[in-house]
Amino acid sequence: MPSTKELRARIRSVSNTAKVTGAMQLIAASKMRRAQQNVIMGKKYAETIKSLLTNLSSSVDLERVNIPLLEKREIKNKLMILVTPDRGLAGALVGNINRKALDVIQSSKESYSILSVGRKGFRFLSSREQDIVEQLEIPDRPEITDTLAISDIAINGFLEQKWDQVDLVYSEFITTTAQVPKMQTVLPISNEEEESSISDYIYEPSDYEVLIELTPKYVRSQIYQSILEAFASEHSARMVAMQNATDNAGELIGELTLDLNKARQETITAELLDLIGGIAALEGK
Repeated sequence: MPSTKELRARIRSVSNTAKVTGAMQLIAASKMRRAQQNVIMGKKYAETIKSLLTNLSSSVDLERVNIPLLEKREIKNKLMILVTPDRGLAGALVGNINRKALDVIQSSKESYSILSVGRKGFRFLSSREQDIVEQLEIPDRPEITDTLAISDIAINGFLEQKWDQVDLVYSEFITTTAQVPKMQTVLPISNEEEESSISDYIYEPSDYEVLIELTPKYVRSQIYQSILEAFASEHSARMVAMQNATDNAGELIGELTLDLNKARQETITAELLDLIGGIAALEGK
């Protein structure tokens, strides 16, 4: 068994670690609440614009008019927008997203170019010699203006036929303890029939012109929403990971304290035995 000095040193070390993880847990919890609120508000906008797009698509004869961002063509090249955190200490979140991205790339018949948002995904795919066309970083409190560069690369590349399909890979926020890696195609925009809550509207100047203006806004909203989901997932995963680390540190401190008490008791017992033995030796003379 380690000495009492060594045990005290380990207890101090683990206690200091617990203080750090506890502080990181509080910071992550604060960021998590704000990020979750942004996800909820963003979803309302994304759902509304999707419903409007569905309604407009059904009212426009897409076989007679050309909506560039709805155009489906033979897929030769794809772009993947990979959204990952810049930092670790988020449990299995980073590894799950990176594995999802690699699985999508390896299972695709067509080649992927990568637009990496966040350092973790960039480092992971760079080490595997993937074709990374751009690496961008987003601030902790993203606004839609912060994601326009990402949207512009995707939209302009699709219109210029650099890529025939644009996919998003990110961590979808489900609950505080559940985040799921997700792959979503954003271009070409799917115009499959869905039940729309918007009906009987008259669009000015025309359905076609409104649809032309709406499609790039829809793509931007989808990319922005994925960024919000990714941030909410990151902060939630980090808070849970730091909470688990703090709890584990507390359990370890308890075990080390028990060992310290045992070591101290053994030392006291040994000293008492030595004292009793000495007294007995003196009495025997």
